[in-house]
Amino acid sequence: MNGFVNEFKNYLINEKKSSANTVESYNRDIEKFLNYCNLTNLKIISNINPDFIKKYSSYMLNSGQSEASVARTYASLRCYFKFLNNIGVIENNPMKNISSNHTTKKLPEILTNKEVLKLLNQPDGNDFKSCRDKAMLELLYATGIKVSELISLKVSDINLNIGLLHMHSPKNERIIPIYPEAVKCISKYINNVRSVMVTNADVEFLFTNMNGQPMTRQGFWKIIKQYAALAKIKKDITPHTLRHSFAAHLLENGAQLTDIKEMLGHADISSTQVYAQIMKNKYVSAYKKFHPMAR
Repeated sequence: MNGFVNEFKNYLINEKKSSANTVESYNRDIEKFLNYCNLTNLKIISNINPDFIKKYSSYMLNSGQSEASVARTYASLRCYFKFLNNIGVIENNPMKNISSNHTTKKLPEILTNKEVLKLLNQPDGNDFKSCRDKAMLELLYATGIKVSELISLKVSDINLNIGLLHMHSPKNERIIPIYPEAVKCISKYINNVRSVMVTNADVEFLFTNMNGQPMTRQGFWKIIKQYAALAKIKKDITPHTLRHSFAAHLLENGAQLTDIKEMLGHADISSTQVYAQIMKNKYVSAYKKFHPMAR
């Protein structure tokens, strides 16, 4: 079956201006879906209907994949079938009437203020690696940027004199403040560590591995898991956890959703509203636990 995979990839890159991470993720999801089509002997892509999509989601769950994985796959399929519909490969989009709420969305895990401090304090900054790691963790919590954005940063993107980070992307540009402690850690890293680790003057990346090569997502994943274990934080921490905590803590302390949306670089306010739901759940839980008439 011709799944138009290469054409879809070119569409994501050239028309949607999607990030490299999004292109990789969407294509991986589509390839898995097309493998399932072959497994079930479905040969003609126009024969795919909503029932087939739902059977695939059940197959994913029964195979041990999480609801979050199914939700992400639905987003990939929605974009994919819209593309096929636009270029005339299919007449009817099987995703059109399938609700995004096909599964119960799990709210993102966030850290408490105390847990954030414990995590940030694990690297002491007294050697090259811990100095770099501390700068990365501080910058993530200071700005709420994605890990893919963190490892793509250039030295020129950050202005330590006025404490601002300038984010560039095909879809938007944004300026994010950096709190003083993070500025201090990043300055120490740039002046004392990066200048020693990065011997190639052509390397513009702000953060690299210990050999002066570009940092990878997998490399950072290991770093944050290491410090979460040292901090004895029991929550399932991912590289995205500090981004979620950044947004939730701003909202908790009075920031407006619209301002948080701009700092996170969300295209739509609906993506930011999940943090309002987190706060609502937190307050309801506290009310039920501590109000004497609610026990």
